[in-house]
Amino acid sequence: MNLKKLVVAGSLMVSVLSAGNYEVDKSHSNIAFKVKHLMLSSAKGSFDNFSGSFEYDEKSGVLKALSGDILSNTIYTNNEDRDKHLKAEDMLDTKKFPKIYFTLTKFEDNFVYGDITIKGIKKNIKLVYENNGHAKDPWGNYRAAFELSGKINRKDFGLTYNKLLESGGLIVGDVVKISIEIEGIKKL
Repeated sequence: MNLKKLVVAGSLMVSVLSAGNYEVDKSHSNIAFKVKHLMLSSAKGSFDNFSGSFEYDEKSGVLKALSGDILSNTIYTNNEDRDKHLKAEDMLDTKKFPKIYFTLTKFEDNFVYGDITIKGIKKNIKLVYENNGHAKDPWGNYRAAFELSGKINRKDFGLTYNKLLESGGLIVGDVVKISIEIEGIKKL
């Protein structure tokens, strides 16, 4: 009986030790997006200021938890006029809604499901998860990294601006492709 308890305790300890809490390292992470422009090409952008944390099981590569927020007024598309418009009321309305939030609700079969809140509107979305692994860096920090990708419809979040072109198309597409690369430092 004591041997059985020892095996169970050892298994629990390995499980606890293989999971870790990580803080997002902004200098090695990126939150990017792209959306159709004139239905011909894509306008690309990113957010420069964000924070978050996650729980990562080093043995299985599975995310156990993930939460983060983005300062919406740090949107950058390499076009000052467009950036100003994206911060306006008919788009992100960054004065009224200074943050975008995300919280993982479920991890299943290399998909992350989570609640994203943009302009106060919360929707559950599905993102493809790619585990990039974990390692100890030369300075003794333990790091883990992963990528998320998916799509949202901007109109679902009240991002309604658009204009018709003479050809009948729209200036801005409705589908926003999201690409997120995260590297975290393990909290000890």
